[in-house]
Formats: sequence, C-alpha cells, structure tokens
Amino acid sequence: MDLFDILMIIALGTLAGTMIGLLIGYAAKCQGYRWSLMTHKEKMIKSGLVLFFSAACIAGLVWYELM
Repeated sequence: MDLFDILMIIALGTLAGTMIGLLIGYAAKCQGYRWSLMTHKEKMIKSGLVLFFSAACIAGLVWYELM
C-alpha cells in the first residue's frame, strides 16, 4: 500500500462517512435548516454521527484494501 492508496482511503472514507452521517441525521429529524439555528445538542449529535461513520468507512476501506 503506497501513499496514494492511503490518501484515497482517507478521502473516500471521509466523504462517505460524512454523507451517511448527514443522511441519518436528516432521517432522524435531528437537523436544523442552518447550523446557526441548531441547538448545541443537535450540533453534537450531528458531529458525532459524521465522525463515527467517517471512522467506520475508513476502517472498512482499510480492511478491504488489506484483504
């Protein structure tokens, strides 16, 4: 695995995790129309979803690459 593979895994995992986290937050109705209109709790939930799913997607891509 070279540097390009590592950077591609990080980029694609972050993109996919962000998309999944935002979609789940939207589907769960814990999303305001604007970031400034959201409460602190909604912001923390949204950030947690994005971070969790980004890490999960990166881990999945690394596992797939190493198999």
